[in-house]
Amino acid sequence: MCVFGSGCGFVYLCRCPWRSEASDPPGAGIPGLFSRVQTPVAAGRSFSTSPSQHQASSPVWKLGRLNHVAIAVPDLEKASSFYRDVLGAQVSEAVPLPEHGVSVVFVNLGNTKMELLHPLGSDSPIAGFLQKNKAGGMHHVCIEVDNINAAVMDLKKQKIRSLSDEAKIGAHGKPVIFLHPKDCGGVLVELEQA
Repeated sequence: MCVFGSGCGFVYLCRCPWRSEASDPPGAGIPGLFSRVQTPVAAGRSFSTSPSQHQASSPVWKLGRLNHVAIAVPDLEKASSFYRDVLGAQVSEAVPLPEHGVSVVFVNLGNTKMELLHPLGSDSPIAGFLQKNKAGGMHHVCIEVDNINAAVMDLKKQKIRSLSDEAKIGAHGKPVIFLHPKDCGGVLVELEQA
């Protein structure tokens, strides 16, 4: 087991192919993956994974799991083929969503998904994204919440803007809303009702 700091207050463990698993502590993680742990570092300081003191106290909604990472692609079939035929992932059929101006394909990754987005029409928001990023790229992350309406109201109070006035039905048939990237560290964040 190798231990190293990330510089952000967490220590990471990884399984190294040249090390014996017998020397690893029980539950140390999955081979080849990093796992965040609370552990003392050489200086004797320990880092906590508990919530920050700066977080809002007891909101009436809770943040859930990462639902998907969305990638805008200029060629939906080529991108689907890469994940299906080269990487061996389960890939859905393309689904047109005219109300959002996109066609989507979901790539199943077991505990989460990737959403491949392709413009459906020239006025699609993805068409504009691809004009600026010809090869495509990461478009947004989608995180589940247990109460999307409460989340939107709470975030508005905290001066976090959304790109629409209210949630719309998304690709999974559940309400979604996008948060303004300028208020989210430069990342377009989609919230989806769990």
